[in-house]
Amino acid sequence: MLASTLLTLLGVLSLHGCAEAQSIQPINQILKDIAINLDNTLTCAKWDCKCTFDRQRGCCCAANDMFRVEDETFNRMTSLRNDINSLKSNVHALTTGMNIAFAASMGPNPDQCYGPFNTNVPIAYTVVTLNDGNGYNPSVGVFTAPHAGVFVFSSTVYSLVTSGQRLYYKVKMMKNGEVMTSMSEDNRDDNEDTANQMITLELQRGDLVYMQLDAGRKLCKNLNNNVFTGYMLYAYPDD
Repeated sequence: MLASTLLTLLGVLSLHGCAEAQSIQPINQILKDIAINLDNTLTCAKWDCKCTFDRQRGCCCAANDMFRVEDETFNRMTSLRNDINSLKSNVHALTTGMNIAFAASMGPNPDQCYGPFNTNVPIAYTVVTLNDGNGYNPSVGVFTAPHAGVFVFSSTVYSLVTSGQRLYYKVKMMKNGEVMTSMSEDNRDDNEDTANQMITLELQRGDLVYMQLDAGRKLCKNLNNNVFTGYMLYAYPDD
């Protein structure tokens, strides 16, 4: 009975394929009523007849699977968002308070010399323009690492003497009393000299870095051209 009814309806649809919407609408209603009242098992086990007519257009054979995929996708996206937020929080916690950088120069003293001294001395760069993290102590010219990590340091050495005088200096970058770099000049041919160096160092918390002027040497005039800078490239997470 059901099959003959459906065949009859399909025949009507084939004969009136170009019929107006107002004549097709009752046929759709008949199909809906037949589908809703159907007790037999349909060929597609996942077919949801109520879904077909009440929730969306078209066949609902895969609707439940699609809804499940949507739910799984949403849950995965939510989990991914939570993971990203957690990572962001971890990065923030790791980097908070680790913005470490400093820049300092010697005082101007345009007509004076720094040195010579009878012993090796740390150079006090007293004019501080940057000291994030407060690792640099301008009173003694020493940087103390607040955190373990990799740091970049640079220094500029400058000296000017009157013509015929000896240009004579030796400046070293020291780490915990050990020489890391060295810049020197010893001649009477030039009365002005400048030198620059940059180095990357691995430091532990509390390590000391400073510039040292060797005994018997001196830096003269325009001492503000002597500069000492440093910053943390990245921190070690277990510090």
